[in-house]
Amino acid sequence: MKKITLAFVLSLLVSVVSFAQVDRSQFPKAGPAPVIKIGEAETFTLDNGLKVFVVENDKLPRVSFTLVLERDPLFEGDKAGLTGFVGQMMMAGTTSRTKDQIDQEVDFIGADLGVSATSISASSLKKHQGKILDLMSDVLYNPVFPADELDKLKKQSLTGLATSKDEPGAISSRLSSAMVYGKEHPYGEVTTETSLGNVNVEDVKTYYNTFFKPNIAYLAIVGDMSKSEAEEVVKKYFGKWKAGDVPKFTYNAPVAASKTVVGLVDRSSSVQTVIDIAQPIELTLGDADYISSRVLNQIFGGGSSSRLFTNLREDKGYTYGAYSSLAADKLIGQFSANASVRTDVTDSAVVEFIYEINRLVEEGVTQEELDKAKASLAGSFGRSLESPATIANFALNIERYDLPADYYETYLQKMNALTVADINKTADNLIDPSKLYITVVGNGTEIKDKLAQFGEVIMYDNMGFPAKEMAAVDANMTSDKVLENYITAIGGKSAASAIKAAKFTMAAEIMGQQLTIEQVFDNTNMRYMQNTLVGGNVMQSSVIKDGKGVVKVQGQSIDMTDEQIDAAKLETFFLPELYYGSMGYTLTLDGIKDVEGTPAYKIIVATPLGSLVNNYYSVDSGLKIKNENPVSGDTFYSDYQEKNGVMVPMAMTIKSAMIPVPLEAKVVNIELNPELTESDFN
Repeated sequence: MKKITLAFVLSLLVSVVSFAQVDRSQFPKAGPAPVIKIGEAETFTLDNGLKVFVVENDKLPRVSFTLVLERDPLFEGDKAGLTGFVGQMMMAGTTSRTKDQIDQEVDFIGADLGVSATSISASSLKKHQGKILDLMSDVLYNPVFPADELDKLKKQSLTGLATSKDEPGAISSRLSSAMVYGKEHPYGEVTTETSLGNVNVEDVKTYYNTFFKPNIAYLAIVGDMSKSEAEEVVKKYFGKWKAGDVPKFTYNAPVAASKTVVGLVDRSSSVQTVIDIAQPIELTLGDADYISSRVLNQIFGGGSSSRLFTNLREDKGYTYGAYSSLAADKLIGQFSANASVRTDVTDSAVVEFIYEINRLVEEGVTQEELDKAKASLAGSFGRSLESPATIANFALNIERYDLPADYYETYLQKMNALTVADINKTADNLIDPSKLYITVVGNGTEIKDKLAQFGEVIMYDNMGFPAKEMAAVDANMTSDKVLENYITAIGGKSAASAIKAAKFTMAAEIMGQQLTIEQVFDNTNMRYMQNTLVGGNVMQSSVIKDGKGVVKVQGQSIDMTDEQIDAAKLETFFLPELYYGSMGYTLTLDGIKDVEGTPAYKIIVATPLGSLVNNYYSVDSGLKIKNENPVSGDTFYSDYQEKNGVMVPMAMTIKSAMIPVPLEAKVVNIELNPELTESDFN
């Protein structure tokens, strides 16, 4: 089989002109793209319905096997998250091997083996193919689905879910999917703590027994193997796999909004806004608009020379990058344009997004843009041909999407024939600028009113559900009264003011490591110290005293700037609410917000130098339940207990960009009004 090299492909794309004839001020014109003879995958089908594609490549003594299940998208409903467990549960042990034994045997031969809810993939050196196929088929035929493994996976998933609730990108993705597809669609449903808790071992077994069938499967073999050898090998390892009926599913097709609407998730601690503008589109691989949609997207938001990137980054400086996609899918596709921008330019960025979308549809593209996009995409296509796996993917796509046999051989020819009118027609067919879902994750206080110019603003929570309606703040309620209620709730001003110093020790676990946090507060002398220890070793310490601040990380000391000290002082007092007035801080009551299901007054605390934190106080109990700090992250307070006549939170959940998962910290030792010495702050 002749290998098509990148150099060969590019030589066919660019017309040959002498150096003297080149006008270097103009983008080179591409010559006619011929039909490219791409190496074909050889194919055969087993009696059980398994379709096999073989791409022989003996350049390296390796072989890979990729098994793909072609099932309809699955709406998981009250067990959302189920499919995320299937692959790991299949790898958790078989009737003849434990999970550790599988891992050890794979590692011993330097191979790879992975399983998901819709695929199994394996690769190894040619000499180890029998061993890796034995492992692959064992996992396929004989999984035991141990219950203790599911318990571990569910705990991991719950931790990941908790992390994602505070990750702006994850929040944006959930919100956009929910608005574009709807929560009753497979692409719009959301995994929750409840749905994860509903999944049991029998559900995983039922999924496996229902969908792992050869008659809906494709097997791609790439590497040092001929078709004749593949037939022998596949029959040996997959011939006994029994076919079965697999259910089909249909869903109502999502439709574009009747008018442009704005979905907003209020994330008060955000200093950036995540913007995604989307709508569902009818686009499948092989559609008349598919190839032209690749070119259209390349022009609009496909890279650093695209319109979005040039406008929002190069011209306006709103973001590090702005991009778009026109995603094709057998069920329903999606148009999307997105960027993360500074909070203060959120509305301006949305204006530019909408301007560019309108300009794309109403004014179209230019010949120069078309030529550049074709050249870029042709280069990417040519580079992809260097990988034998590409040939296998092409063969799979032709089969799965019922494409013409020469679809990829004539791909460049079809793309080269596209005209400006073709691209403009595709833009008109796929994108409707008057019916957009604009999703925004950011500081609602700063941006909500500004977003109203684009359409109705609908509030959502961080899981993509409509936000709970919060009662309006009573006309007589003020920020001072909120703090008075808090002081009363923890035991009264007299008891609270009597505490002049405190020592805390908190314990937590992160990634299997024991973490200890030590804090010392000296309210009288405005001194503060924090040590963070991992495995008993101090990894980081912070000290503020005598108006100065020092951070020490693994032995290296860094002096805090005046601005950093100003921000840190907001957190250095034990019961800081007692000192807001004397420190000259400004308090703003910013309504009632939903904090994990609890209505809470939001108080914005600002220092004279402009540093900000947000505190949330339960409307019902008056207790502080959350603190948002742009520097240290978000802290949730719970398990209040009485200590020296004052209610103190003994459990804290800390979410920060500096740690990969939420930190569940428990107070294991507390001293109120201890004798402090200089050594406590060294």
